[in-house]
Amino acid sequence: MVLSHGLEILAAVLFFTAIVHTFLTKKFQKLAHRYPQGSFGENVFHLLGEVEVVFGLWAGVFVLFLTAVMSPRHAVDYLESLNFTEPVFVFVIMTVCATRPILDFAGRLIAALARLLPGNRNMAEYVTLMVVGPLLGSLITEPAAMTVSALMLLKQFFSRSKNLKFKYASLGLLFVNVSIGGTLTSYAAPPVLMVAAKWNWDSAFMFSHFGWKAVVACIVNAAATMFFFRDELKGFKKKDSPPAAIRTPIAVDLVHLVFVFLIVLTAHHMVAFVGLFLFFLGVANVTREYQDELQLKQGLLVGFFLAGLVVLGGPQGWWLKPLILSLENGALFVGTAALTAVTDNAALTYLGSLVPEMSDVSRYALVAGAVVGGGLTVIANAPNPAGYGILAPSFGDDGISPLGLLLSALPPTLIAAVCFWFF
Repeated sequence: MVLSHGLEILAAVLFFTAIVHTFLTKKFQKLAHRYPQGSFGENVFHLLGEVEVVFGLWAGVFVLFLTAVMSPRHAVDYLESLNFTEPVFVFVIMTVCATRPILDFAGRLIAALARLLPGNRNMAEYVTLMVVGPLLGSLITEPAAMTVSALMLLKQFFSRSKNLKFKYASLGLLFVNVSIGGTLTSYAAPPVLMVAAKWNWDSAFMFSHFGWKAVVACIVNAAATMFFFRDELKGFKKKDSPPAAIRTPIAVDLVHLVFVFLIVLTAHHMVAFVGLFLFFLGVANVTREYQDELQLKQGLLVGFFLAGLVVLGGPQGWWLKPLILSLENGALFVGTAALTAVTDNAALTYLGSLVPEMSDVSRYALVAGAVVGGGLTVIANAPNPAGYGILAPSFGDDGISPLGLLLSALPPTLIAAVCFWFF
């Protein structure tokens, strides 16, 4: 459904209102504490202070405006013209990858790889997690890699640290490495998916032009952060496993891994992966002695956030497309990386795919800039809300500061930019 220019302008106003709102969530949380616990005022400001709710909330305002000004039929037609596969997929993959068998398997794999590295065990496990976890995104998709990496980071490091500088640095590192870590293949990173088929970029092309640079950047970023916080990591005592935890049988691990593989394989076919998810819920119930409680709420919140991005992000082409076309290659790379901070990077590359006159160098600059800038804000890359939702409670009552995330993501972003543009 094509919107009028007036509605496109309204969508842009609400889009940037939502962006400003994301930077004010911390203030709304503080306001909530001024009201009695359980009161209407506290609940309203707590709701406004949840970053996962922001874009869904303003998208709802946009849909209500369509309903009032045009008609309910027009509003429904607009929603049906959009593709909500990615938000639903992120909800499904987050729920499956947050189960104990998947996390235990990933933990054992990373621990085994960490044992191959010399030196302090905590430092080795940290750098392995922050390199291998994001790079797995090229195989199991970025949302799955973000979920697994964030949960392991929370369990193994954030739960043992009160140092907010360490947490912010790790958060920025994780977001940047996941954003670039999905570029080894042509199917895992959302901004790559938007252009791969149209531009004939297969996995061999992606690895030769993007992937090896991503590996270098991930290693340098993780090693630099590990070295800077080496005293913090060395000070961690060995964390005992919960006595109630039961090691999952290999057969249960394999069944869960098969479900992850099949869901990833059908990631673009909502009917298929939702059907698989329903079967998975039955398997999780049968194997509940080896399960923790399913993390449905967090996945739903993240899905709601991404659905809001879909509703408000689609009509932004009227100002984004001319801006992309006006930039030279170097400026396009830098500009796209900066623009990614205020809009989803997949939306930028999608708009670029609609421009047939783009040169091969311009195409590279567009996609490289989109993945390099994907860690700067929570809305820059589709998997970021998943990591945000998982890790936010460990930052205290005020949650994650958008400015703190931006500043912590800048150093690894600059390193990634050097690797992608000058190598």
